Amino acid sequence: MQPKLITHITAPDKRVLFLGYTREKTSLIEELEKANCAVWHTDNHIECIKDFDVVISFGYRHILKKSVIESANAPIINLHTSYLPWNRGAHPNFWSFFDCTPSGVSIHLVDEGIDTGPILYQRYVNFTKEQKTFSQTYTQLIVEIENLFKENIREIIHGTYEATPQRRKGSYHKVADLPPQFRGWDSNIQEEIRRLDSLIAIRG
Repeated sequence: MQPKLITHITAPDKRVLFLGYTREKTSLIEELEKANCAVWHTDNHIECIKDFDVVISFGYRHILKKSVIESANAPIINLHTSYLPWNRGAHPNFWSFFDCTPSGVSIHLVDEGIDTGPILYQRYVNFTKEQKTFSQTYTQLIVEIENLFKENIREIIHGTYEATPQRRKGSYHKVADLPPQFRGWDSNIQEEIRRLDSLIAIRG
């Protein structure tokens, strides 16, 4: 299925393909419209990208194949809710607590790896004492990454940013790596981590 044009703007500054979240799930589509961008959207699997000035991936559930990346004549930019290079891949918010790695958000260029492309912008995120569950901390990460995007939207759409290669090996997790004993996203983080640690210690 081809991306759908969702913004009709006369003489837009930029043509943007937005992959992933819909307008109902993110405010960034509206922000791109305010920046005089014509926006196309899809959350479906795609085989080719062309005729856009910039591609934004946020909440997109499909891995872009090498052939798709090579078909793009524009930068592809991904929004990831981890402080890269830590916690590439799935469920970064869980793993930042479980592995005791930094919590944060990153905006990076897409390359052939999974969340391995050069960093454009990133921010450490600290949570309040009231944010005790995985769901609450995830909500805050979404707020932070959307704010980071909005603060730098002009540089992002006009390509005037500086890209910095990721320096360390970091970490990567697949969907299947999530412990099967995990009680869910509304569980108390500290209590759940201690419980999972005790189960691993018993099995070990």
